[in-house]
Amino acid sequence: MSENVASTQAPRKRLGADARREEIIRVTLELAARQGVDDVTTQDMAQAMGVTQGAVFRHFPSKDAIWLAVMQWVRERLMGVLGQAAAAGSDPLDALQRMFFAHIDFIAGHPAIPRVLMSEHLHGRSSALRKLVTGIMLAYEEKITGLLAAAQAQGLARADLDAHAAATLYIGMIQGLVLQTSILRGQRTLATEAARTFPVFLQAILPPSTQGTPP
Repeated sequence: MSENVASTQAPRKRLGADARREEIIRVTLELAARQGVDDVTTQDMAQAMGVTQGAVFRHFPSKDAIWLAVMQWVRERLMGVLGQAAAAGSDPLDALQRMFFAHIDFIAGHPAIPRVLMSEHLHGRSSALRKLVTGIMLAYEEKITGLLAAAQAQGLARADLDAHAAATLYIGMIQGLVLQTSILRGQRTLATEAARTFPVFLQAILPPSTQGTPP
């Protein structure tokens, strides 16, 4: 009987730990959105959750480990969202458009993520975090480049397009929009500016014979 009880209780304890780790990650992102990445402390995290710092450190050995977990969470969620968006595309250009707006929506729902990705403070402290962020960016760039190359192969994008440069521009658009709307807080929205910007990018990569034609 005791063995059966122990076997049923173990999964609940493991799930409880996972849920607490998830809560720490979520709270860390919320705090970073409000007060900036560099100013978030483990005491802030503990207070936001109504626990002690010791409770936080029972799940993560250090503050750097928390940020690493945050970025792993971001990678899994973002790449999952982008993968689903691309899979729903009817062709490579449609996939690119769906990914663009899925990324915009993801950032709008998690405004601290760009700050974490671009934080020189965090990257300077943790080579593991820097390596993880670099991996995310390179994988994203590779995905966009592949879709652009597929669009070229299908005659949907101009044959002379530098797919790698266009992928850099694609990612740069998102980064630029995030920076712009962050500075012009309340004056412009990320979704509105994204809707105005992407068609310009699309027109630039279309074959000359189709430019000016609605996609």
